[in-house]
Amino acid sequence: MVTCEAVLSEAFFLLQVVPGGREALAAFVDRGILEVRFDFQDERESALRLLRKYSNTPMSFADACPARMSELHRESCVFTLDHDFVAYRRNGRERIPLLAPW
Repeated sequence: MVTCEAVLSEAFFLLQVVPGGREALAAFVDRGILEVRFDFQDERESALRLLRKYSNTPMSFADACPARMSELHRESCVFTLDHDFVAYRRNGRERIPLLAPW
């Protein structure tokens, strides 16, 4: 699975209240189950475009990165707990494929 630093940061923060949660996430990264494959510097124009487009939703930086990643990796789906992703579109009007528990 691929991710970005922004999502890892948010996940580590949210998992601080789950006993062993941060350690489990760190193990996923250490074992290569989760790999960071997003360079904001390379994708800044596109990510910032998404942030501007969805400024009224609002879209967080941690949402913009996987939204942009879904444009780069068309065969992928985004795992999220965030309901705002149902409103986001990739490449203009295309729904982002989601894997969500709701």
